[in-house]
Amino acid sequence: MPDNPSTPDNPTMSDDPSKTDSGAEAFFEVVLRQRACRSFSPDPVGDEVIRRLLEAASHAPSAENRQPWVFVVVRRDALREAIGSIYLRAWDSGAREHSTGRLDERLLAEVDEGARGGVASAPVLVVVCGDTEKSHPQALASSVFPAVQNLLLAAGAVGLGSALTTLAVVDRGGISRLLELPEHIVPMAIVPVGWPSRTLGPPRREPVETKTHREVFGSPW
Repeated sequence: MPDNPSTPDNPTMSDDPSKTDSGAEAFFEVVLRQRACRSFSPDPVGDEVIRRLLEAASHAPSAENRQPWVFVVVRRDALREAIGSIYLRAWDSGAREHSTGRLDERLLAEVDEGARGGVASAPVLVVVCGDTEKSHPQALASSVFPAVQNLLLAAGAVGLGSALTTLAVVDRGGISRLLELPEHIVPMAIVPVGWPSRTLGPPRREPVETKTHREVFGSPW
């Protein structure tokens, strides 16, 4: 008997793609179209929508189920602008030079646009932090970033744009002071959330076959 039998009450993915459950198909559609958005319209995003995204984020796995994530939802113009300034300083003080030649010109232009106000123009910035009192230091990132991924996927599922950004939190002290974070709460990522100002194209990904090995490294998938 299979480990996970497929029944009407327990649908599973079939080896035949044409027989895949419609709910599973919807999930894969969200995952496969996910990409970063760095240009947002000024249209507001309501608290109830943000709450739904954060609820999805909070259902991520974490080491020992300690759930060390902390979310600071930033809407105030002055705070968003101040965070944007920290982001831009980090970009102009070396990150842009590092990325030049490593990113193709189109992507570099998108990231530059985000650094020069695109990210800060999102009506909501979710600053994702880690509670160091709830996690061993070596497990903190691996416990927090799955929650970030859930947040990104949930945003995409409802048509919102978002992006994982970590450049601004290079200046952890600056972000911490702005948000009045206690010492044991450390900023780890900033996720801008809003309605995209333009249609996003498909994500650019290398074929999974180029990243996958069978049984041992070097044995092609």
